[in-house]
Amino acid sequence: MQDIVDITIIGAGPTGLFGAFYAGMRGASCRIIDNLDQVGGQLAALYPEKYIFDVAGFPKILAKDLVKGLAEQAAQFRAPVHLGQKVVGLKKEDDGRPLFIITTDQDQFPSRTVIIAGGIGAFTPRKLPLKDADQWLGKGLHDRVLDPKVFQGKRVLIVGGGDSAFDWTVNLQPIARSILMIHRRDGFRAHQATVDQVQQMHASKQVELRTFWELKAIQGGGQIEAVVIHNNQTKTEETLPMDCVLPQLGFVSSLGAIAEWGLEIEKHEIKVTQTMSTNVPGIYAAGDMATYPGKLKLIATGVAEASIAVNHAVHFINPSAKFEPGHSSNMAIFGQKDD
Repeated sequence: MQDIVDITIIGAGPTGLFGAFYAGMRGASCRIIDNLDQVGGQLAALYPEKYIFDVAGFPKILAKDLVKGLAEQAAQFRAPVHLGQKVVGLKKEDDGRPLFIITTDQDQFPSRTVIIAGGIGAFTPRKLPLKDADQWLGKGLHDRVLDPKVFQGKRVLIVGGGDSAFDWTVNLQPIARSILMIHRRDGFRAHQATVDQVQQMHASKQVELRTFWELKAIQGGGQIEAVVIHNNQTKTEETLPMDCVLPQLGFVSSLGAIAEWGLEIEKHEIKVTQTMSTNVPGIYAAGDMATYPGKLKLIATGVAEASIAVNHAVHFINPSAKFEPGHSSNMAIFGQKDD
């Protein structure tokens, strides 16, 4: 069993990383546990090359660069990060003070408090509805984009009608040899500005956009060589030469074992108070997984909620601790004058 820490954060996305930094700033010992094999959550796993425009202080920043900065910020206080570990259980003990034992598929982690910052939960990209889809992974089928250069000079089929499908159509157009985007209907679930941009690119023949078309089959030997698409209205089919298929169909998420901890859950989200407290004393939630009236799911909101959760966790452990940490510019922990 690992050592006891003040705060264990479940989730190494932006909210969890900032929570680890804030715990260090408050002088609390902390660790992070995440199911993925890298920090950054969805930003690193699904959208590393996408620009983010609504983070304070950055007119725009690549998701991977934001993750890098958050990781460096959190690393100042050397909180251990346990990656590739799935949380499978939790039990509460009492050694004179409340103590939680978080169990993963590899280890046990005792902690005075827990902050759940798991985003939307454990997530996996939604798969293509083809029986043989998995056999093409690594052979031209990509369930996410980690390096756009992989598509250099390739003929790319993008399947989907949401933000990711439109964003990657725009971002990969200067890189790929050609891009065909298909969607099963003519309604889209993406920002209208990006939809307009892709439609303009289609009009100028930079990309091809087809509605009411679906992917029926993938063909090839050791690599994807062609795809069969069909029109769900006219019932016509076409076989097209293709090098890569990029399904952008969203993802499936789950609370996993967290759903069994006795927490009050509403529509797969954890209900919290204004202090980010759950109905179980000592357990807090922050970020997309937490819900309350007026909730806004933004990175900016998540990091603010992480700060609130940490402050109240610190006070839970030590009731004499201050709720307000003061201004970081005056803190001795950063080498400044301590007010």
